[in-house]
Amino acid sequence: MIGTLDPAGLARLCRAEWGRLLSVLIRDFGDFDLAEEVLQNAFASALVEWTAGLPASPRGWLYSTARHDAIDQLRRRARFVEKQAALADLIGEETPSAEEILEEERSVPDERLRLIFTCCHPALAADAQVALTLRTLCGLTTEEIARAFLVPTTTMAQRLVRAKAKIRGAAIPYRVPSAEELPERLAEVMEVLYLVYNEGHSASQGGALVRGDLCAEAIRLTRQLRALLAQPVPELDALLGLMLLGDARRAARVDCSGELVLLADQDRSRWNRAQIDEGMVLVQAALRGGPAGPYALEAAIAAVHMEASGVDDTDWRQIVGLYDRLLVLHPSPVVALNRAVAVAMAEGPEAALPLVDELETELSDYHLWHAARADLMRRLERRADAVASYRHAHARAQNDVERRFLERRLAELLSAKGK
Repeated sequence: MIGTLDPAGLARLCRAEWGRLLSVLIRDFGDFDLAEEVLQNAFASALVEWTAGLPASPRGWLYSTARHDAIDQLRRRARFVEKQAALADLIGEETPSAEEILEEERSVPDERLRLIFTCCHPALAADAQVALTLRTLCGLTTEEIARAFLVPTTTMAQRLVRAKAKIRGAAIPYRVPSAEELPERLAEVMEVLYLVYNEGHSASQGGALVRGDLCAEAIRLTRQLRALLAQPVPELDALLGLMLLGDARRAARVDCSGELVLLADQDRSRWNRAQIDEGMVLVQAALRGGPAGPYALEAAIAAVHMEASGVDDTDWRQIVGLYDRLLVLHPSPVVALNRAVAVAMAEGPEAALPLVDELETELSDYHLWHAARADLMRRLERRADAVASYRHAHARAQNDVERRFLERRLAELLSAKGK
């Protein structure tokens, strides 16, 4: 044993290793529920066993512990006799030595790409694909996923149970599609990766604005997906470029206290220049590769921000034009809201307010709609309306950093009103 790990450190390790460990356990045993259960048990055991110090190979220890737990559970099941032949090579092992655990660390394969194609199989509903990927590959809790989808936790739990049952019942294969099948399966996988990235880029709840682990996982999986393809796919290049450009701003999006910093106030010298350079090359290649799709247009919008030295010299009219094209390809009230914010920057809050107000029916429960409307009211010096909108936004926000930002905005308005 070397070093120590407190509960918070173990939680970070769980986030980092969950998807890799779960995917190989599913491969080994063919059972999502069993794999999740034994992996949860392994992390719970680590919380006790590692109090004296870390094992030489934490990942190998967790994998070995979970794997032996799964074998023990299958031994106890009534149907074990039917599985005995298939499990013959897995059974009868003694507790591994430190050297064997180190070897398991080296030999734990990376099966996450196989798992994502299983989670994103077209036999599953689109919302189930995303939820299952977030649960299995990224280790989000059912409650966290429910928050991201704006549904009750019980609803999300049932959705996950049905998705796993569908995989078993339909005998969905646990494999990467063949080269012939791959192009047809890309759209579902790209959408899931995009949504995983979005949850990392702007966490739906919790104490951090950004979930860097989810951003990194989405970027890593997107890179792997690109490496599988024999020919470049412009929209996949654009998706990776979009992720890199957005994630490049991560360090500047919060201050040293972890508080939210708006784009206008960000220190652009803290943006990750290497990621920006790589992202720009990918976006340019995607735009040259054919008609721009939704990811290419979103990436182009991000690129316009990256090219400017500040908010004041950002080409907001170009951004509005790109949103116009995006709305044709991907009609969405959230895209329309983002376009309205760009209009406010290009033409002023008076021009944007009617565009925001017409989205009320569709976005009345969306905290960022209320926050956008509050900002327009603040700029128009309609303080009472701004206060009301900020209060509505605060009541609906689930992320602690966003809630504190909204509280500060509200306090500023109330303080100014009292003067």
